[in-house]
Amino acid sequence: MTVKTIPQARPPYPFEAYSYVVGPIAATDGGGFLFTMPDFAGLMADGATVDEAVAQGRDAFIAVISALVDMGREVPKPTVSAADFSPVSASGKFVARVPKTLHAQLTTRAKTEGVSLNTLVLTFIAEGMGRRGTHA
Repeated sequence: MTVKTIPQARPPYPFEAYSYVVGPIAATDGGGFLFTMPDFAGLMADGATVDEAVAQGRDAFIAVISALVDMGREVPKPTVSAADFSPVSASGKFVARVPKTLHAQLTTRAKTEGVSLNTLVLTFIAEGMGRRGTHA
């Protein structure tokens, strides 16, 4: 296996210019906190505490920026602000009905990945939101 060393790139926009979300991870999934950045599809990190998740997220941010620069891809501008998020009164829960076949596929995928169905679906939603934000 060949490993490519990517030089650390300087972000065109600072970490603080981007919004991020930190939320609890269910105890059944190991506990701790999950860090995501809506402007970067798939950028995730975790930590035992909120501060640790943010620190790991900062490292992941630099790694993603460095990879984008190395591949010659454009680094997305910060587009998501705190005003884009749901009001404080949002419960964070909703129910979605899906076809039985899709439910079975999602359940199988979650089991294969070793995560809960909720974690898998949240990941897909976060990735989709990140893609939409960078292409809209």
